[in-house]
Amino acid sequence: MNKTFFGVIGSIALSASLVAAGLPQDASAATSWKMNSGAQIQWDKISKNVKNPSFIRGNLSSVKVNNENEVKKFITENKDIFQIKNEEHLKLIDQTKDDLGITHYVFQPTIQGVPISNSQYMVHVDKDGTVLATNGELHADAPEKVEQSKKLSSKEAIQSAWSQIDVDQKDVKETIKTKKGSIDVLAEKSDLVVYHENGTYTLAYHVQLQFANPEPGNWQVWVNAANGKVLKAVNQVHEATGTGTGVLGDTKTINTTLSDNQYQLIDSTKPMNGSIYTMDNENGTQANLPGKIVTDADNNFNSERHKAAVDAHYYAGEVFDYYYETFDRVSYDNQGADIISSVHFGNDYNNAAWVGNQMIYGDGDGQTFAPLSGSLDVIAHELTHAVTSTEADLVYQSQPGALNESFSDVFGYFLDTEDWLLGEDVYTPGVEGDALRSLSDPTKYNQPDHMSEYQDLPVTREGDWGGVHINSGIPNKAAYHTINDLGVEKSQQVYYRALTEYLTPNSNFADAKQALMQSATDLYGSSAAKTIETAWGKVGL
Repeated sequence: MNKTFFGVIGSIALSASLVAAGLPQDASAATSWKMNSGAQIQWDKISKNVKNPSFIRGNLSSVKVNNENEVKKFITENKDIFQIKNEEHLKLIDQTKDDLGITHYVFQPTIQGVPISNSQYMVHVDKDGTVLATNGELHADAPEKVEQSKKLSSKEAIQSAWSQIDVDQKDVKETIKTKKGSIDVLAEKSDLVVYHENGTYTLAYHVQLQFANPEPGNWQVWVNAANGKVLKAVNQVHEATGTGTGVLGDTKTINTTLSDNQYQLIDSTKPMNGSIYTMDNENGTQANLPGKIVTDADNNFNSERHKAAVDAHYYAGEVFDYYYETFDRVSYDNQGADIISSVHFGNDYNNAAWVGNQMIYGDGDGQTFAPLSGSLDVIAHELTHAVTSTEADLVYQSQPGALNESFSDVFGYFLDTEDWLLGEDVYTPGVEGDALRSLSDPTKYNQPDHMSEYQDLPVTREGDWGGVHINSGIPNKAAYHTINDLGVEKSQQVYYRALTEYLTPNSNFADAKQALMQSATDLYGSSAAKTIETAWGKVGL
């Protein structure tokens, strides 16, 4: 996809840029709904004749925009920019006002009322009714209707998805009872959508399968609704591992619950009745999940078996508290969801993962990894994936997937600012100072730190789903420059705002730069945005 960015700076550049952007050169001919001149527009070239304005910034509207209808009026009256055929193409799915008084309208592009999968378009309006920015995917090239008809049921689509991933469904569904009800370890969901790829739009089911055996699975599968053919299948389990000497021997204060004369690793002190449950999976796999609640008779969890559970429990609470105290966010979904962690997963299991509905932690093999719950930044990384899935929902492949990984790394740093390394406490316990990744020097761990070294890898498991763990080094290095120049306090606010207010499922590196700049402008003004622009310029963007 080709990206171009037009900055309307002065009168000499104005005329040429307006022609390129499709803005009216004769201001007197513009209606009151016409977009103001001076807009900065970043274009995605979709086809020879169609471009998508993936990010527009500036004081864009001349008249007040105060509701959904007026937002749509602004879009439809600027068809030369947005190129959509009618306002029915966009369905409002969310409208929120933030602490700055900026209202964020989130639209779902649709075809005949069916949502186009992994797509959003957002319009951001300040407290005075001025449109400040728009961004996302409009799908101006989408047809008025999808030709094929639906012949499969939702249940049949789920079965097609299971056949594609070749996982035995037997004995995979277990439940855990919490005070909010029962939670299925296996989750199945199927929604009718329009799947898009390379300009082709197909009626499909988006099937989600989440489980932990024989290996962690958070499968996203798109099944053709007419013939049952699998159009795409990707396992979006988010993994993070790190370095260090294993679970530390330090003493922690933890919140527990007394029941039947046993103290349990249940922390029920969090806002909105969200609780943290820490389970022992007893070295089992899927059939054991989530395992048994960890207990102790004297409320002193000091046995060798307890160490992984204590860290998982304590660090999950640290992450919960960080998001709540820093951003007023209540759990990963901002609705007070319970956080369930299962330690001692498998035998010598060298992994930790958020599997869509809970955390799992292996004990490691003692050489590659120590128990993986012993690292705060690993747990912060994984639970940030859960935050991302409920907010920007970045597609887990290529540049959006690398951003997904990078934002988790960056928030891992924000919770553990002692160094720029990720997971140094649990990775290769026999090697001093080793790490999985570094924000300050990604090249140390075989990641590029500049777009000139970007690796265009296949979207397959062998290709790391387009290099999501590899190319994340580029935005990580941009974050390093940003944090050094802007400071931790401002940087974390900017990154959170970009993740929750501006990024959309298919945002790429260039979009992330613009989202962060817009967030910095909202919070701290143009000088902060310039700092971020400089940081990303240093990595070739």
